[in-house]
Amino acid sequence: MKKTYEVDVDCANCAQKMEDAANTVEGVKKASVSFMTLKMKVEFEEGYEPENVMPEVLKACQKVESDCSIKL
Repeated sequence: MKKTYEVDVDCANCAQKMEDAANTVEGVKKASVSFMTLKMKVEFEEGYEPENVMPEVLKACQKVESDCSIKL
């Protein structure tokens, strides 16, 4: 079963910066923000475990938006 992770994006101005930051993390295939729902979905490269990559995505996003959180 494929896990989906979403990062809450509560600042429209920060959304693009958070998306850019997440896309620099090793193991992230694609991170994209839906401006309609203010959520970022993260897809992973083959061979990478989401549970190992998401803490790094959170760190990268928190550099832009310090109070972001991850929901499963």
